[in-house]
Amino acid sequence: MVTERPGDLFSADCPTRHLLDRIGDKWTSMAVKLLAELYPEAARFSELRRAMPGVSHKMLSQTLQRLAADGLVSRRVEDSVPPAVYYALTELGRSLDEPLAALRDWAETHMSEIEGHRTHGRHDRHPDN
Repeated sequence: MVTERPGDLFSADCPTRHLLDRIGDKWTSMAVKLLAELYPEAARFSELRRAMPGVSHKMLSQTLQRLAADGLVSRRVEDSVPPAVYYALTELGRSLDEPLAALRDWAETHMSEIEGHRTHGRHDRHPDN
């Protein structure tokens, strides 16, 4: 019997590391939030792009392709001229919304403290340094 071992985040080949890199990306986080909260049924590409200031057409396209390849987003094409393409979170993608929301909450709770460290040069030093 083969047991699955946890990933080695320090290895460049670690699949867990690659997945964390993808889901930690700002565009992925925004797309998941939008699809979970504003468009729980589905959203067209253009709706997502308008709701994500600063994202380029290419970057949003790549983000959605990666999310679909990972099974986090489904893609549905309606037969029309031009074709209407809709994106929606899969069940697996919806399960990602809660941990990402917790991370956003943490960031919002601690952002002023972190900004204080950045702007005032406050750095807590380890006692051994």
